[in-house]
Amino acid sequence: MTTRSSLITSRPGGSPLGGHSSLQFQTLPPLSLYIHIPWCVRKCPYCDFNSHEARGELPEDEYVAALLLDLEAALPRVWGRPVLTVFIGGGTPSLISVRALDALLAGVRARLPLAADAEVTLEANPGTVEAEKFAGFRAAGVNRLSLGIQSFNDRHLKALGRIHGAAEARRAAELALRIFDNVNLDLMYALPGQTPDEAAADIAAAIAYAPPHLSAYHLTLEPNTYFHRYPPVLPDDDTVAEMQDALEAQLTAVGYQHYETAAFARAGRRSKHNLNYWMFGDYLGIGAGAHSKISFKNKCLRESRARQPKTYLAQAAAGAVIPESRDITVAELPGEFMMNALRLNQGFELSLFAARTGLELTHILPTLDKAETRGLLTRDYQRAVPTPLGRRFLNDLMQLFLP
Repeated sequence: MTTRSSLITSRPGGSPLGGHSSLQFQTLPPLSLYIHIPWCVRKCPYCDFNSHEARGELPEDEYVAALLLDLEAALPRVWGRPVLTVFIGGGTPSLISVRALDALLAGVRARLPLAADAEVTLEANPGTVEAEKFAGFRAAGVNRLSLGIQSFNDRHLKALGRIHGAAEARRAAELALRIFDNVNLDLMYALPGQTPDEAAADIAAAIAYAPPHLSAYHLTLEPNTYFHRYPPVLPDDDTVAEMQDALEAQLTAVGYQHYETAAFARAGRRSKHNLNYWMFGDYLGIGAGAHSKISFKNKCLRESRARQPKTYLAQAAAGAVIPESRDITVAELPGEFMMNALRLNQGFELSLFAARTGLELTHILPTLDKAETRGLLTRDYQRAVPTPLGRRFLNDLMQLFLP
């Protein structure tokens, strides 16, 4: 079995899959928009996202123009569909100017039918925080901020290669909650040299700010990162399990709902954008390295853009951003759906499988039976829910559904 310390706790995302499919959707899934800003001040040693160190002044005007060109080219694939959430991720999106962000969001609103209550999230780094800039982002239309705190401990922040210290983390949290009604604080645990007491202290420090949403990610050593090539000494599996149990107890005790593997929220404050990923909704991704999943009446498509910002900008300058695209096959769809839906601690309604994949439930019934026999999930005529054992060995449960 997969050890508890290697639970899948990565942020939302996906990779393109090959093949052709023949499906039938009665109603298309909800649609979100993801916008990737690829630059950061410094690449963190654990980061496997498509991020690139900014060298000199950002080409933000050219990049915003490229994003809008990318969006225009994609419009025929999502024409007329309302966009329920927008997420601006990176990299460090808070590096860009208020002027550039305002132009970007104005361009998005001019081209897409954003829902009146659309959740618009921006990721920010405490090392790039200014009160005036945060207020400008809010005025431009951002109504949710996700702040990458990671830790309130200077020693651990240094080990993670972060550009901010504990004092900056605290100041950023205070500013964010003063300016935005909806804030997520991003934390990590199982850090190099971290003890259970230190992990608990980070959670307690975050709780003190009473944010609507908290994310707590287990540090994993991802391929193609500095930490993967030169692994630091991390807490052992038993210590990590102790940290995970403790943080869940801490957050539950003060009213946070543990609704997804790494996410905790006050009542009614769950991340709408991330829930759309976990419930296998559709998303259009624009920007360098962005991925899309778009459903049509009889197929489900994945797209990916060029990862290198220079290549992406060169394509735009030539008049067209050209994504790679391919259909998800019928054989792959059950695994794709379950890799997302099983992250939800309350599981999923069985009817959601057909609604979001275009396939009959019979495609997964034998595997549901197998998972139930092994004690990894429970189900009735309405829902399938991972058991505590299934959540502990989530990789094993998910792998049952892969082709």
